[in-house]
Amino acid sequence: MSESPKILRGGPEIPSGEGDPPVQAYIAALPGWRGDTCRRLDRVITRTVSGVRKAVKWNAPIYGAPVGRSWFLSITGYENFVRVAFFDGTMLKPPPPGPSRFEAIRYYDIPEGGIDEAEFAGWVEQAAALPGWTP
Repeated sequence: MSESPKILRGGPEIPSGEGDPPVQAYIAALPGWRGDTCRRLDRVITRTVSGVRKAVKWNAPIYGAPVGRSWFLSITGYENFVRVAFFDGTMLKPPPPGPSRFEAIRYYDIPEGGIDEAEFAGWVEQAAALPGWTP
């Protein structure tokens, strides 16, 4: 039987990988409401962006435009909130509320029970159409 992933400050320690399976492994390893919140976020993203690309990089799920190599957001499950980082967040209307030390990034921090799916879907739709971040 495989060992459960170690839970770090920013969520479970999941090996990097492309596609849905590593993202689902990250989400499944998050305890309690954080896992539930990330499952909801993943469903909204998948429903909003047809053909969305998924990966786990730097120990966080990231989501990308269906065409090209750019990524538009990441999700991290911290102890007291789930953080969504929109890589071109300052270009979203209205921008997500959380500032970042990186000029273009904006954060959406979600406490237990605090997701507004309609607002989040609007940001996702906008973010997927922007240039995004290319490694």
